[in-house]
Amino acid sequence: MVQPNTLDNVSNRDIVQSDALKVALANKRCGLGISMGVGKTRIAIEHLYSNYNPLICALVVVPKLSIRDSWIDELNISTKYSDLLDHITFTTYLSLNKHNPNDYDIVYLDECHSLKESHETFLNQFSGKILGLTGTPPKHKNSEKGRLVQKYCPMKYLFNVDKATDSKILNDYKIIVHELELSKLPTLKKKNKAGGFWYTSEKKDYDYVTSRCREAQTQKQIQFARIMRMRALMDYTSKESYVKSMISNISTKCIVFANTQKQADRICKHSYHSQNPKSEENLELFSDGRIDKLSCVLQLSEGVTIPNLKQGIIMHAYGNERKTAQRIGRLLRLNPTETAVCHILCYKGTQDERWVDQALNSFDSNKIQRYNPLNR
Repeated sequence: MVQPNTLDNVSNRDIVQSDALKVALANKRCGLGISMGVGKTRIAIEHLYSNYNPLICALVVVPKLSIRDSWIDELNISTKYSDLLDHITFTTYLSLNKHNPNDYDIVYLDECHSLKESHETFLNQFSGKILGLTGTPPKHKNSEKGRLVQKYCPMKYLFNVDKATDSKILNDYKIIVHELELSKLPTLKKKNKAGGFWYTSEKKDYDYVTSRCREAQTQKQIQFARIMRMRALMDYTSKESYVKSMISNISTKCIVFANTQKQADRICKHSYHSQNPKSEENLELFSDGRIDKLSCVLQLSEGVTIPNLKQGIIMHAYGNERKTAQRIGRLLRLNPTETAVCHILCYKGTQDERWVDQALNSFDSNKIQRYNPLNR
């Protein structure tokens, strides 16, 4: 496994991409564990370009088809890639087994940590080259994801967030985890089966959905209970109140990653999401410094730079520690000239806290602080 050792060897994005490409070309089955912002998609396209012949067929597997847009954008950057798109088929992990393994010469597993045992139906029959790409490689080789990545696209090159900040590809950072308590006040409005309403507290409601997780027996019941718990943690309003208080005391430019469009609209006067017709206008105002607070839902698009952005708030772990880590990475890319302060909110003593802890495994513990408002 190649791990760049010194700043001199990895002084910029181009050198890292070149080093990673050499490793990928030298291995028939290879995984690249590279931080967000370094250019994993560009490396994969260069890999295909280096293997190009008029008959080559490549399958690009992505978690969701919207991600293929980043591939197409990269392919359109240079005319030398103009013929490649005709040789690429895009699919999702969900649809992978619908494809005939014999139809392809190379398979690109984008976000290869998304692999599941069900994908072995295709992969066990595929004899060609595999290149896996991820910014968050599985930490435990004995886990399902760890075993699958090790088997089909073992990590041969690692370049994590801290190496990216050391080499000035990403800006430096500080992460502050705000450990909040679930409210014990009966202010949470719930609807009963008869159509009426009753009130409980966030703490009691969380205890209830957690008991449902413990009592679930079938896989379907377990999945449903976990979704209930995740939605409950996202819907509790304690974080909203806390964030509104936070941003009122932040004098510098700050971006808030909310959970839903409605929440984004409630948090800030100016928001950026697909249902807001003023999104682009708001982003321009924020970039120019005419407003200093902006809330958004999904990650901002590739290539967006926000001058003088120093702080960001991530409200939810989304039930997915990798998505949280990716949001932190996105914040580190928005303004490469400033040290980023990333605030992450979690409910102490809940699954929310565990998700955040898992997300932070790939970051330098010396740059992470814990903050409990009740202890101040």
